[in-house]
Amino acid sequence: MTTARQPSPVIELAAADLNPQGGVHCPSPQADMKLWNTHPKVYLDVARHGEAKCPYCGTVYRLKAGETVGHAH
Repeated sequence: MTTARQPSPVIELAAADLNPQGGVHCPSPQADMKLWNTHPKVYLDVARHGEAKCPYCGTVYRLKAGETVGHAH
């Protein structure tokens, strides 16, 4: 018997949700993970490509449509 694979959860973010470097950490309170199913904290650079996928749990963090990240250099 083959089990169907669950799609990765997608968390849509506003630019204001990102840290000053343009990223987020997973697990995140926005992903509604429970203590029993969390993993080590990993930094994900969302600003670079508009989304990033957690290598541990597969959660995708994506900028909401129309959101842009400004870079002050």
